[in-house]
Amino acid sequence: MHKTSTLDFTQGSLGENIIRFSLPLFLGNLFQQLYNTADSLIVGNTLGPQALASVASSGSLIFMMTGFFNGLAVGAGVVISKYFGARDYARMKKAIHTDLAFGLVAGLALAALGVLFTPVVLGWMRTPADIMEGSVTYFRIYSYGILFCVMYNITMGIMNATGDSVHPLVYLLISSVVNVILDFYFIKALHWGVGGAAAATTIGQGLSFLLCFIRLVRTDEVYRVSLRDIRFDIPMLREIIRYGLPSGIQNSVIAIANVFVQSNYNTFSSTAVAGCGSYSKIEGFAFIPINAFVAAITTCVSQNLGAGEYERARQGARFGIVTCLLLAETIGLLEFVFAKQLIGLFNSDEQVVAYGVRQIHVESLFYFLLAVSHSIAGVMRGAGKAKVPMFVMLGVWCIFRVLYISTAMSISHTIELVFAAYPLTWSISSVIFVIYMRKSDWIHGLER
Repeated sequence: MHKTSTLDFTQGSLGENIIRFSLPLFLGNLFQQLYNTADSLIVGNTLGPQALASVASSGSLIFMMTGFFNGLAVGAGVVISKYFGARDYARMKKAIHTDLAFGLVAGLALAALGVLFTPVVLGWMRTPADIMEGSVTYFRIYSYGILFCVMYNITMGIMNATGDSVHPLVYLLISSVVNVILDFYFIKALHWGVGGAAAATTIGQGLSFLLCFIRLVRTDEVYRVSLRDIRFDIPMLREIIRYGLPSGIQNSVIAIANVFVQSNYNTFSSTAVAGCGSYSKIEGFAFIPINAFVAAITTCVSQNLGAGEYERARQGARFGIVTCLLLAETIGLLEFVFAKQLIGLFNSDEQVVAYGVRQIHVESLFYFLLAVSHSIAGVMRGAGKAKVPMFVMLGVWCIFRVLYISTAMSISHTIELVFAAYPLTWSISSVIFVIYMRKSDWIHGLER
């Protein structure tokens, strides 16, 4: 069976392979962020600040819903990469089909939870009364299609784990264009409001998943999927959970902390929610290249450790970490300089822009610290040591962050104190990760 679109990190130039793998991921993530941001751009400029706040208030809740299962998908990717690097294609295929079966069950469960409990959770988050109706509408419609979101991440992860980052990019380009067109049609032509934005996103995600799944079923690559083989293999499921559970817990605790942060934003005003929501979209764009490199680092490390190429794993990790750091700080500087123009893209309201600019000025110059934490966490996951980033994120990004914000807000109800929680916790986690990587024998984490 020939391989034409997979990338083998155990051979050739590491730097070149990481860049070749990262570029399609970067473009794919860019367009994914574009169609997520299209909702906010079109809603903010067409329907106004309150509608923009309705969309923005759901972001942390969506991540909380999907983060755990996406973390498990990361674990599946490590398992698939390990067997791909070891040329053990029989076990690799068992991992792929078990991963798909798990995604179907998880996606349906999430959809049911989202539809049933949306108003309750948004109430717990202290969502302002003037945006509650729009927030419920947006998130409930999004929940109907959350299965597509889960399954797209799983099918994309399967291809990425075997070195194919090109096809997911193509499919995401197509679905992004469809999403933007539907945004304009549903919101401007049909006047569906924020519900139209959610419907457009759901349809776009459904299309991207469908295209990925068709590729998996019809491809001649080693990761080809057979419909009759999509079922749980219990030993393989245990292995996937062993690698993925820490990442899933990590995503969940970060999401819970972010929901707590969002609930504090909600105590200010709907313009604060809109401004901070606009910033979160910009930050999403800022970290697209970083996330692409982190995914490449994880795949590179797991493939090489699976093949017993320890020195190549070390070299790939070093290259990826340094590149992430430099990229992040360059992006942060540009974001700091053009803060007002960037926030103004979402809404021209002076208060909305002011809140967004204030958050950029507090956080953007510290992006290099976030890059250090994410890239070393990617190395640890690729080495099979996913518990390390889980405990660091749980302790620093969740428990400490929540305690800091609770204490700071009880002293002074100032939104900059909430903003400062991010650079502070990024700093602490980066120091811990660097010390751990220098002191530990992480290179042997994936040995069987």
